[in-house]
Amino acid sequence: MKTIFHIALTALLVSGAFLRDAAAEERILPVPSVTIYPGDTITESMLKDRAFPENYRYRTAVVESPRVLAGKMARRTLLPGEPIPLNAVDDPKLVTRGVQTQILFEEGGLSIMGVGIPLQSGTMGETVQVKNVDSGRIITGRVQADGRIRIGVY
Repeated sequence: MKTIFHIALTALLVSGAFLRDAAAEERILPVPSVTIYPGDTITESMLKDRAFPENYRYRTAVVESPRVLAGKMARRTLLPGEPIPLNAVDDPKLVTRGVQTQILFEEGGLSIMGVGIPLQSGTMGETVQVKNVDSGRIITGRVQADGRIRIGVY
């Protein structure tokens, strides 16, 4: 009889330790410390770490590192203290649809600059269509880091 009591007590202690260890496991995620609105560029000062239980279920995939968020643009409103879904942030748009920008053609030693109107917004390295203001022709180019659109061989 004493053995059954000891077995039951040991099982209870082990299960209690297991539950305590399970409760201690947490997942640290970056969350906004302020409301971030669509179009805002995210900085590290806008973020803080928050602990979530390991078994917490998110509705979508969430960002797990603040380094991923720095310099990104919010696509929708991000509320303080809430995990940030992966699809809620995007690279900043360097060219905006309908806003004039420089177009650049370089080949060999030849360099030609012009003005174009992008037909779509684009991030760095993205291929976009742009209308040449002088000729009216629609051409395809790649968005550069400085906001220009490079056409021709890239």
